[in-house]
Amino acid sequence: MYQVLYRKWRPQRFADVIGQPQVTTTLKNELKSGRISHAYLFTGTRGTGKTSCAKILAQAVNCLNPIDGDPCGECEVCKGIRSGNILDVVEIDAASNNGVENIRSLRDETVYTPAEAKYRVYIIDEVHMLSQGAFNALLKTLEEPPAHVIFILATTEIHKIPATILSRCQRFDFNRISVGEISERLDFVAQNEGISLDADAARLIAFMADGAMRDALSLFDRCIGYGNTVTVDIVREAAGLASSEYLYKMADSIVEKDASQALKVIDTLYNASKDMIRLCEEISSFFRNLMLIKTMNNPRDIVPMTDDEFEQAKQMLKKCSLSYIIFVIDTLQSALEKMAKAGNKRIELEMAVVRLCSLSNVDNDDVLARLTKLERAVKSGIAVGAPAERANTSRAAAQPIIQSALNAVNYDEIIKNAKPMEQWHDVLEVLKAYSITIATAFESTKAYISGDYLLIDAKNDIPFKILKQSAQKERMRDAVREVTGKTYKLGPYKKAEEKTPENDELLAFAQNAREAGVNIKINGEEE
Repeated sequence: MYQVLYRKWRPQRFADVIGQPQVTTTLKNELKSGRISHAYLFTGTRGTGKTSCAKILAQAVNCLNPIDGDPCGECEVCKGIRSGNILDVVEIDAASNNGVENIRSLRDETVYTPAEAKYRVYIIDEVHMLSQGAFNALLKTLEEPPAHVIFILATTEIHKIPATILSRCQRFDFNRISVGEISERLDFVAQNEGISLDADAARLIAFMADGAMRDALSLFDRCIGYGNTVTVDIVREAAGLASSEYLYKMADSIVEKDASQALKVIDTLYNASKDMIRLCEEISSFFRNLMLIKTMNNPRDIVPMTDDEFEQAKQMLKKCSLSYIIFVIDTLQSALEKMAKAGNKRIELEMAVVRLCSLSNVDNDDVLARLTKLERAVKSGIAVGAPAERANTSRAAAQPIIQSALNAVNYDEIIKNAKPMEQWHDVLEVLKAYSITIATAFESTKAYISGDYLLIDAKNDIPFKILKQSAQKERMRDAVREVTGKTYKLGPYKKAEEKTPENDELLAFAQNAREAGVNIKINGEEE
């Protein structure tokens, strides 16, 4: 009978356990020195090797010929435990044996000495599923078990384990396995199975496994069903992912504000039985990758893309700003929450995409760069953007700009009266209900109150880029209003001796424009 890969390639020695040296090294040292505990607790996410380590440990403490802390795998005891013929090693699924009666029965068995092995070993998987009564029944035995009994508890939800149980066990934490380690293991398995596995395909499987070796092998098993050659396209098809072509077309449609094209892509994938929630997650993950590439110096190792896809993503980044990318992710995450409750998930996704395609995608960094370029040109006496026939327009053309700058709010006076806002933390907590992503961007900020103004002090300009979008500014105002009961005008916090860069540029630009006598357009209207 065919044996699935994750069972066929289950580790038989501690050295075979991938990505958990902090566990395997300690266990081997304890076994070599004879310091065997009466109770172990293995905790970590699914598929990281908890049950495998438990079975190896059960063999190692009973092995007739241990080798450097590992079971030999050849003696009668090792073979009997592996085949399940030795009843001194008992594996219990706490999800289906979680009652008081089950644990009492187990407790009564512990008084009997082992029939064939040195120790009676009880492996209790998903131990967090035990009822409170069952935990209480286990407590006394776990604290003072017979000398011939060892308990190995495994759980994915350590927070559900009572403190009284935790304090009686030797705890080991299993980490998520890295993409590189999973890829190497997949290559090893593929070579031994006679399968051709592309490097990019192995990397994609590893990313999708999310740190779980068992999940990676299960997905690889499905891919083998398509043939003896596994490529990226086969992995995407086996996993039910949208092809990279459709994914990039969808993302590009959002960035280019082409709602029609985006809706066509959704329709195509819907007719191909693509799950709409999964599609929304994939688009969100794609923009998350864009955010990482935009933010990090060397994001290649943590971005699940082929080299060609990575280059395509870098080109797409030229069309959008970081603040817009964050807004797209936030909108899609909100859509996912609604889709979980919605009757028609396709409509929710379509509304989110149309909303993103309808918003203005003005990169504020580009605007500032253009302003600086114009200022330098004016200082040089060059009439920027002015038609030849209007090059000699009087200096009065720039007067409205100067008047607007001179009528600006006296920030020095506002800053002088500003006091720290004690409720700022509460405001951010309320903001999390709207958007965790936006609230996170404001985590390291401070706020000050001065009259009708709420001034925000930030170490970088990301919060201000977010607030320049009217929708996000209204969310912030709503959060402030909910906490304080008042509506404030929002602005940046600058010390009295400092000047706002935008105001300095505006004044300097206006002054030079007036001296040069050039025409200037504001919002498309000639001033």
